[in-house]
Amino acid sequence: MSRPSRGLLPLAVAVAALPVLAVPAGSAAAATYGTPTITLSTGYLSGAVGATGDPTVTVTVAQSGAAASALTVAASATTRSSVARTGDVTVTGTTGTRSLSVAARGVGYTDLTVKVTGLGGKTATRTLHYAASAVVQHAADSRYLTGSSDASAAVDAGGGYIVVADDESNVLRLYDRNASGAPVRTWDFGSALGVSKEIDIEAAARVGDTIYWTGSLGNNKDGVIKAERHTVFATTVTGSGASTQLALAGKYTGLRADLIAWDQANGNRYGFAAGAADGQAPKQVDGFNVEGLEFAPDSTTTAYVGFRAPLTPAVTGGRALIVPVTNFPSLPGGSVHATFGAPIELDLGGLSVRDIRRNALGQYVIVAGSWAADDNSDPYALYRWDGRPGSQPVRLLDLPTSDAGGWEAVPDVPDLTAPGARVQLITDDGSADLYGDGVDAKDLTHPEWKKSRSTWFTVN
Repeated sequence: MSRPSRGLLPLAVAVAALPVLAVPAGSAAAATYGTPTITLSTGYLSGAVGATGDPTVTVTVAQSGAAASALTVAASATTRSSVARTGDVTVTGTTGTRSLSVAARGVGYTDLTVKVTGLGGKTATRTLHYAASAVVQHAADSRYLTGSSDASAAVDAGGGYIVVADDESNVLRLYDRNASGAPVRTWDFGSALGVSKEIDIEAAARVGDTIYWTGSLGNNKDGVIKAERHTVFATTVTGSGASTQLALAGKYTGLRADLIAWDQANGNRYGFAAGAADGQAPKQVDGFNVEGLEFAPDSTTTAYVGFRAPLTPAVTGGRALIVPVTNFPSLPGGSVHATFGAPIELDLGGLSVRDIRRNALGQYVIVAGSWAADDNSDPYALYRWDGRPGSQPVRLLDLPTSDAGGWEAVPDVPDLTAPGARVQLITDDGSADLYGDGVDAKDLTHPEWKKSRSTWFTVN
């Protein structure tokens, strides 16, 4: 019986035991591999300390002669470690498309170097410019809508998506309401509406497949009359969710003048002419500024126009004002003037209307805030109402004011009687110093760093 020779291993075992040798970068074998390529879906990324579901960056890599799975992607912090360190960056995936996320450590800016290493030791890098804002209350229930910081109105588009307006531009943006990140679709209606300046979109309401949008109807912050801000327009909706499309369906520029004429015909009860006069700032207790729009109970023709200013009487602690427009759908694209119902005055604890929304059950939610121009730290509250004249709203909760931004929009209203009902509210962060550098968000150079916050609040 023969015995195996000592010191000899079966061939398969011997091969497996051989060390794996790296291919020197300058060797002939390395020359068979091309230089790797790396691209980022964006060069700028915004996050927040303590955030849930922050936006991510898609990293696309390739190398000729090599499988994508053989490439490694890593990122390192290269500037301010107080904002994010190398260990705070996570890259996932093994294909040619990877996902990069950052867990913010502190507020501010830092640069990250994203590097792909291919076969043959060849590498390529890209720089990702990262900014992080501060931790907020209700962080687990908050998401960030990037690309714009001045959210001013929002409407449900179905399928977990919302259309959001910006009072600093004429662009409407479609967002996934449950995720942080950039809009999935945008529409700029400025040219189609024949305006080159901002409409100052402040309110919206949807009936069926039509969304109505209105400018503030007031002067600009310096009291200068700007005709673009008098615009009311309609958009037709096709599709839903991520497939939503909008098309312009008409405009009207006479509602401001109609309201002033109506008030004058009724003894200047609310002082519209004086509040809208040239030189008058709109965000005064006796100013003229619209920020809410929704349809009356059981109606598709009468719309409630909610005022941020004036309060009535025009003093601190006065009542909020709603004026019913009884032929609202006839205005955009039509040739008629607005007609009005009896005005409605609401006790919102000295606050005014910042947004108003109704559900199919006839339940209304009112976002109430100050009439003041610089009100990020002023009180905000959420009210429930049945939409009936003579019926007063009920305060649901006080909204947090320690975080940056002002509460500005509510996309839709759940059944408020259902256990655990939650309402999503959106902030206007345009005047907020998000990154601790003294720059208002609306003035940031890169759109990816601009953002508004959406937060879910339990109201029952």
